[in-house]
Amino acid sequence: MTSPLKYAFIASSIALLLSACASDYAFNSNLDKKAINDYFKVGDVTLYEGTNQPRGKFDVLGLVEGEACQETLRDAPPQMAVARTNARRAAADIGANGFVVKSCFMINEADNSCISRALCVGQAIKTLTEK
Repeated sequence: MTSPLKYAFIASSIALLLSACASDYAFNSNLDKKAINDYFKVGDVTLYEGTNQPRGKFDVLGLVEGEACQETLRDAPPQMAVARTNARRAAADIGANGFVVKSCFMINEADNSCISRALCVGQAIKTLTEK
């Protein structure tokens, strides 16, 4: 390839690539636009557990619980972290910005709906000062 022909080839290749990038591109997602805020609202609820307790004044909005369930033998065992996250989601649902864990435990006896389950119970609180 001669030098001018090589440069013409490179220039046309770059132009082709740039025009492909400039085309109308639509982003499609499987995320529900209405549910995205619900998905992330758990992050607005501070978890207080063990020695990490709320400081200052706060209002108790009520008791909430979270559960993780192993429905079939093929399912993964329930995890406390999932139960705590579900409790934080329940706290967010009633307007809390904090969740004080009172008790988390495993139930390894099967019932009508779960082979085993993890449960977390605690107080949904609203701190008067944000984090």
